[in-house]
Amino acid sequence: MSSKLLPLLKRHALRIIVSMTILFYFVLYATHWLPSDLALSTFITALENKIYDVHLRSTLPKIKDDPRIVIIDIDEKSLKEIGRWPWNRATMAKLLDQLFDSYKIDVLGMDVVFAEADDSSGLKRLNELAAGPLQQQPSFIDTLNQLRPQLDYDHLFAHSMQNHKVVLGHIFLNQRSEAAQTCQVTNLNPSVTTQAGQLPPPLFSPEEATKYDLNQVFVGEGFTANLPLFQVSATTSGHFNSEPDLDGVTRKVPMLYCYQGALYESLALAVTRLALGVEKIGIDSKTTTTGNAIVKLLLADKIIPVDSKLSAWIPYRGPSHTFSYISATDVLHQRISDPTLLTNKIVLLGTSAQGLVDLRTTPLERSFPGVEIHANIVSGILSGTFKSHLFNEVQVETWLLLSIGIIMITLLPLFSPLIATFGTLLLSILVIILNMLFWNAQIVFPLAATLLLILFLFMFNMSYGYFVETRNKRHLSHLFGQYIPPELVDEMNKRIGETVFTTEAENREMTVLFSDVRGFTTISEGLEPKELSDLMNQYLTPMTRIIHDYRGTIDKYMGDAIMAFWGAPLPDPQHANKAVTAATQMLKSLKEMQPQFKANGWPEIKIGIGLNTGTMSVGNMGSEFRMAYTVLGDAVNLGSRLEGITKQYGVSFIVSETTKAAAPEYIYRELDRVRVKGKNLPVGIFEPIGLREQVSRSEFEELVEYESALDHYRCQHWKEASSLFSALHQQHPARPLYKIYLERIQYFMEHSPGDNWDGVYTFTTK
Repeated sequence: MSSKLLPLLKRHALRIIVSMTILFYFVLYATHWLPSDLALSTFITALENKIYDVHLRSTLPKIKDDPRIVIIDIDEKSLKEIGRWPWNRATMAKLLDQLFDSYKIDVLGMDVVFAEADDSSGLKRLNELAAGPLQQQPSFIDTLNQLRPQLDYDHLFAHSMQNHKVVLGHIFLNQRSEAAQTCQVTNLNPSVTTQAGQLPPPLFSPEEATKYDLNQVFVGEGFTANLPLFQVSATTSGHFNSEPDLDGVTRKVPMLYCYQGALYESLALAVTRLALGVEKIGIDSKTTTTGNAIVKLLLADKIIPVDSKLSAWIPYRGPSHTFSYISATDVLHQRISDPTLLTNKIVLLGTSAQGLVDLRTTPLERSFPGVEIHANIVSGILSGTFKSHLFNEVQVETWLLLSIGIIMITLLPLFSPLIATFGTLLLSILVIILNMLFWNAQIVFPLAATLLLILFLFMFNMSYGYFVETRNKRHLSHLFGQYIPPELVDEMNKRIGETVFTTEAENREMTVLFSDVRGFTTISEGLEPKELSDLMNQYLTPMTRIIHDYRGTIDKYMGDAIMAFWGAPLPDPQHANKAVTAATQMLKSLKEMQPQFKANGWPEIKIGIGLNTGTMSVGNMGSEFRMAYTVLGDAVNLGSRLEGITKQYGVSFIVSETTKAAAPEYIYRELDRVRVKGKNLPVGIFEPIGLREQVSRSEFEELVEYESALDHYRCQHWKEASSLFSALHQQHPARPLYKIYLERIQYFMEHSPGDNWDGVYTFTTK
């Protein structure tokens, strides 16, 4: 692990752990390891359904009607003219005769169940009379035998179905709203078992069904079907179980339903199969870890994608009454002006009447005729407009969640709130575009979990940044804000975890700066208090700004003096270089201020600056009444002494030999080796001239001559030294240093320092 990554992980450990927990939850949801009744899981599922509804409503086909399919509607008009439902079977027989014989329809699917015998003709009572009180009345018996075929409405209805493509409907019963048992032959639960009527032969027998993984299919525990007489007379029958989602909206229909180990087709599937002349439906399956999963049903060249429950998305073409509706009473009374509307058409018989309770909630409408759901499925099979799932949807969604989660967890802590918001918005847009591309490719791919993951990670990271990191920043600002610039506080906040920032005293190598205004007492005596205040403000403000610009920490202002240091609270290996640069810029800035001072009527200001580098104690120091974040130690005292002796050498800026060694980017002029007051060990002092690449050739030549003169001076070669210093003084009369050494040489020529002289000058004052 890289040296930069480890501090980052350490700093954001809590944030990363919580973010990974959020990601882990969504991965568990996507892989179906979480119970579906958890609150958040239920919310994600509900949101996914709503997203699907929006997709569906916004992409409905422009041409909605399908002329191949017609709905015969038991509507309010029919109920008013014919009577309340159910109608007698003689009426139903007449309706079938009109459809097949008069209007020449191709296939009839009936979204109704005929589970009970029709006794409305009175034939049952007449038979009881013939077997009882009137059995000795031959005329009654003869008349009854003649009328029996006309009064046996069920046989009339059954006879009308024979030799025609008629698909009846039936329904499977299941107490559970979700599939919860394997499709196999089982002992039925007596509390829910109902076996009314007769089922058609299954589409796939138990022996055929066992070849496939059917662990999640819908399983019936009972059924309500048609009377055996009708089932035998009709071509087949199909179930009309819709199995709505938890919100009550019908988005899918089981194309195959399991009962006692066998698979039974839906009404729409059976109708389409007859219309296409397909005897046996084909199956496309793929091998999974749990078995051979059915992924598609095949009707000749028509494909129906199904999920693990053998359900298919309903390919809604539009709102209710998108298909052609014809009133049942108009068929019975032959009032259809254009018979070709029904010729060779697929016809579905159902009801849109409010009182007959065959209205479903769909993504398009809250009251949608159930018969039209079958019409949409038939149309979808014929047109090939079914949406499908990716076979490896779980793996793809999991990979997407992991990729997005890891990207956000890694990058969000590094970004500002504005960039994080923009990036999150852009990522969300890209995910939505990807989902729309899937939709346009006829694939329904989950979106809710991914969007919620992005939202949750974004909200958590923004909240964490506000409540936790802002608190850290406030804490740092409270500790250091009065000493260092805000941008340094920001950087310290970013480096929490990499570095521990504390106000506890500690030893650290640092560089200290002391700056003082020359002759401040005289200046202050010549100005009014207001003028003096303005002068100091105009002087100290740019000086402070420069120190902050070069990452220095203001220790204190002492009237006209400034004390600052580098290397704390934020460690800085370049502390000496930045201190020298800052001091150089302070002198340059002061020179630029002088014209303004003169314009204000203020005297010219000169300053002295001393710098020293060494080990210092830094931290909060003071008393229980007042504390200050400051530096202490011999190295600090030496810095103060160096500032004090700048005027002794006629220079504005002196650094110690340790500062010179720590900032080699600069060229220095050695001034002297001295013992300052309070210290026994000598120290070399230097005047910075400028950055190496900025020093001119003439300055280099002067330095060479000066160093030669200084060597002769320290070797007590007084004549040679005097000659060299005299030449330098003549060439540079404005530099007091050469005159100082000439005066010392003159003194030592008269008062020899002795053979043991170390060349050090001792100061007896501060």
